[in-house]
Amino acid sequence: MVSRSASRMGATCAITGSVLLFLGTYLHPQGADPNQAVAAFTEYAADRLWVASHLTQLAGVTLMVAALLFLAQQLEAGSGTGWARIAAGGAIASLAVATALQAVDGIALKVMVDAWAAAPAAQKEGAFHAAFAVRQVEIGLASMLSLSVGLTATVYGVALLVDHRYPKWVGGLAMMGGVPQWSQGS
Repeated sequence: MVSRSASRMGATCAITGSVLLFLGTYLHPQGADPNQAVAAFTEYAADRLWVASHLTQLAGVTLMVAALLFLAQQLEAGSGTGWARIAAGGAIASLAVATALQAVDGIALKVMVDAWAAAPAAQKEGAFHAAFAVRQVEIGLASMLSLSVGLTATVYGVALLVDHRYPKWVGGLAMMGGVPQWSQGS
């Protein structure tokens, strides 16, 4: 049986992680259209909180994954053992993809757009294409993260439906959020 303190820790991780993810996203510049690379890169290069906002987002995701792992532990103690283990694996894989995404978006892209912004006119085009290539890797990782998070939420939904301690609507809600998320990534 999962202890009451583990349940509290899971809830604390979920709430704190959500707040940190919200805060990091709030600090992220959102004025320029990300599909307009020149405008977006100009905005990113000028942002002094770029790395901090991305690390804050990563901290939030990390705590949210910890909350999911506490939930999986709770579900494993019930009748959703197999599904809970698969869901926990998905949560860990999602955290790995989120970490890679933040490394590319939060660190590598910032270095590249700063280099592009500071490049002399003769090197501007090459620096732009290098930054754009990093941007494409970021887009691929973001797609994989949507796919991974969505599938993970869907599997958690199944585990919650199989476990009889939670109302069925909780599992249904997880699946209703997961399916559109993973379909967005594909």
